[in-house]
Amino acid sequence: MAGLKTIIALSFVLAIGFLLVILSCALWHVYYPLLVVATYVIAPLPNWICNRAANPDDFMESAGNGVIDFGRFLTGFLVVMGIALPVLLAHCALISAPAMVMSIIGGLLIYGTIISFTMFFQEDEEF
Repeated sequence: MAGLKTIIALSFVLAIGFLLVILSCALWHVYYPLLVVATYVIAPLPNWICNRAANPDDFMESAGNGVIDFGRFLTGFLVVMGIALPVLLAHCALISAPAMVMSIIGGLLIYGTIISFTMFFQEDEEF
């Protein structure tokens, strides 16, 4: 059971992640790294949607594995894109290397907070 301390800790880590991404944009006056925030906010959605759409049956364990695997693939693609996008922008000289590092670390903190929040506050399904 997650309590108030967990919520405070997760919100603190989320605020640090957003601060790093915003600073990576504001310090160098280039706002391309904000795309990382959108990528990491959208990343858990395919996994959540496909887990809801799979509707596993008690009698057949492998009934919805294709849908679940597709959701995991899309989530993994978006997470890798959140890391690769700042690297690509730095390689094309649209952002600087410190902005790239700050954007990647901030994005990973944001995504980690979202995943931790869903793990700590996941409701158990009972029949």
